[in-house]
Amino acid sequence: MTSFEYTNRLAKPRLGLGPAGPFPDTPLNDPIDRRWLHYAFLSRDGKKALVANSSWLGPGENEPPGTERFATILLLHDGDGPWHSSQFNARTERPPWSAFSRPHAHRAPQSLTITSANGSPAVALELQRTSRNCTSQCAFFANHQHLRWQSETGVLAKGTWTTDTEQSVDLVGYHERVRGRWGWPDLGEWVFGFANDLGADPDEPPEWACVFTFIRPEADCREATASMMLWHRGRMIRHFPRRNVSFAVRGELDRDRISTAPPLATLLGTGAMSPIPRRLAIIARQGDDHVVLDFDADWAVRIVIPSETSLHPFSVHEVVGACLLEGSVNGRRFAVETRGIVEFSGGAHVD
Repeated sequence: MTSFEYTNRLAKPRLGLGPAGPFPDTPLNDPIDRRWLHYAFLSRDGKKALVANSSWLGPGENEPPGTERFATILLLHDGDGPWHSSQFNARTERPPWSAFSRPHAHRAPQSLTITSANGSPAVALELQRTSRNCTSQCAFFANHQHLRWQSETGVLAKGTWTTDTEQSVDLVGYHERVRGRWGWPDLGEWVFGFANDLGADPDEPPEWACVFTFIRPEADCREATASMMLWHRGRMIRHFPRRNVSFAVRGELDRDRISTAPPLATLLGTGAMSPIPRRLAIIARQGDDHVVLDFDADWAVRIVIPSETSLHPFSVHEVVGACLLEGSVNGRRFAVETRGIVEFSGGAHVD
């Protein structure tokens, strides 16, 4: 083989180097095998919030291995009042946009459209990455169940959204992929949240951004995991592990500020859920570095999710509110007043 032939072979794309993504090209074989793509955005003025989730679920009972069920839900919040929600059958691309798809030019806008079956709510957005993702993290629990997640802040979105009317929007937010094998009762509960500096240059990554996670499986408190990650101008500069992260809550959010989604969930006799904290503080400290996210809940939506292994529903609360992100890293202090989105999840129990 000549040197020219060898160089020419290397120049050709090799499909075996890895999946195009965002997930490995392998079948789902168990009813609790699942994959998620999660999106959460806030408008520059903090008045609008968008949360969407696309999921692939494993085969149901008596279905052959490899059978998948695909579901998407879209939630929009505009100022004061309840959230607007689709059912779990919202229409979108398959697969939807993901920062983890390959190939993916870092600054190239790509489209994401999600539309409720009846046409509203709906979004048509051009998404653009400005930051780099964090390292992949994994939690093991409940007799060989696990989930693996990876997140990225500073995703820009421009386009239109539709509730009662169509509006132009300029958003900045967060994207996450999750895959694994877990059931809702076994997962127990989690708290997750993020905040971007909404006042940064609209064409650049946020000056500061933060993501935190906390998972507490039902069976064994020793399986709890937590982390807090800090980005500066698109680069993750700190990752605080579980032993360096603590949480505190205070008060309860008024139930009049909590709506239920999807709309048909209110017809199923869904039981009451635990109160949502009115205020949440997450503190991470390692050596001389520390970061604090002080979140003040404003409006929430409860997403009711069926449990595959019990009759009790599992609930994911999406909560929007004001927050203060402040801290000190490498001797440099910072403080950002912004808005964020937090998830409080739990509710299913083993019969």
